[in-house]
Amino acid sequence: MTSAQLLTDGFERIRDVVVRTVDGLSPDQLGFRIDGSANSIAWLVWHLTRVQDDHVADAAGTDQVWTSAGWSDRFALPFESSATGYAHDSEDVAAVVASGELLLGYLEAVHEQTIRYVETLTDADLERIVDRRWDPPVTLAVRLISVISDDLQHAGQAAFVRGVLERST
Repeated sequence: MTSAQLLTDGFERIRDVVVRTVDGLSPDQLGFRIDGSANSIAWLVWHLTRVQDDHVADAAGTDQVWTSAGWSDRFALPFESSATGYAHDSEDVAAVVASGELLLGYLEAVHEQTIRYVETLTDADLERIVDRRWDPPVTLAVRLISVISDDLQHAGQAAFVRGVLERST
């Protein structure tokens, strides 16, 4: 198995968890919050997809799907188009209202762009420095693993919220 295949597997796992979590839920259910300051499934899925879109597009030197394919317009959220959810407060979380179809459509578009990029990578590519603001500087390998780790955590959180929601009804 190559490094590209391992990375592809990681990104596939994110998509699989998110699809299982979102499938069949109404916009109200996707907006359910365990308490007044908790993240909703909709926000978690939007955020993890935005982070993947932002970070992978930056590393690949491509446009983000969010803006280039019109997803920002379709979601019509009250944020700057560059927003990824970082430092969002409770009001911002509540503002992310979306259908499962919209969330999964955006996820699929980002996933396809991510996989197209990751499948081209060689081990030598993974050593490239993509962010010099850190000490040590961040390599492409570290950036991609960081995205997978962060996204899987958020996908698990969304699955947990779904479980709480299902048990409360």
